[in-house]
Amino acid sequence: MKVFYTVSELQSYLAQYKQNNSIGFVPTMGALHAGHISLIKRAKLENDLNVASIFVNPTQFDKEDDLAKYPKTLDSDLNKLQGNCDIIFVPEVTEVYPKLVTSQIFNFDGLDKTMEGAFRKGHFDGVGTVVKRLFEIVEPNRAYFGEKDFQQLTIIKKMVELENLPVEIVNCPIEREKDGLAMSSRNQRLTDDQRNESPLIYKTLQKAQSMFAENDIPTIKKMVEDTFKNNQILDLEYFEIADIETLQPTLQKIENKTYRAFIAVFADAVRLIDNIALN
Repeated sequence: MKVFYTVSELQSYLAQYKQNNSIGFVPTMGALHAGHISLIKRAKLENDLNVASIFVNPTQFDKEDDLAKYPKTLDSDLNKLQGNCDIIFVPEVTEVYPKLVTSQIFNFDGLDKTMEGAFRKGHFDGVGTVVKRLFEIVEPNRAYFGEKDFQQLTIIKKMVELENLPVEIVNCPIEREKDGLAMSSRNQRLTDDQRNESPLIYKTLQKAQSMFAENDIPTIKKMVEDTFKNNQILDLEYFEIADIETLQPTLQKIENKTYRAFIAVFADAVRLIDNIALN
């Protein structure tokens, strides 16, 4: 396992492999958990060389406080990657943004305006900007993203299409704790009481999934709202059912469309998101 801190060193090393070897890439913000490791293992399995980056991207945080509190656990992360990853890229902000720390503005055809985009202004422009930059640095054949951030995954695919980048985006299923909570770096910030209550998020999604065939969408939304209405620990920010192609929330099912349920919940200041396929 080799660790690089500068773009020039990384690119110089990768240049000797690019001609005859495929490269799989997993961009992360660190605070790694089993979900990240599953992506990295898959990239290793499906490519000649796998690369992971650890970079807490400032342009995708809409609140400075959230950026400041994001867990930074580099030593632990490098230990977890030992034996699972060939190359780690750990750049400073000036390596990724050599001129201005600012986002490119993309036209994502409305994919970025709903759900996460509605509650986190500029978030997806920040995501698109850093992922594009990392793709330009690493030049991978394939890049791996988890479906927990399904809206982000869809938007990254759109960005690759818009920018005509020669990289295949690979969807990977959500990794969950034994009690169903979607794995997330933010889970480290939960108190014991919050952690004990948080499996309710996935249980509610499972109930929505089981209701979907026989119930209309307003009925399902009311069930979810009622579930969290009097909860003393978890506050529902949004629950939406959306067409997976457009990510537009809907109140009416249309035949031959594929739908997914999306949820965001606060445990005090810790924001947890999840989603589930419905049909």
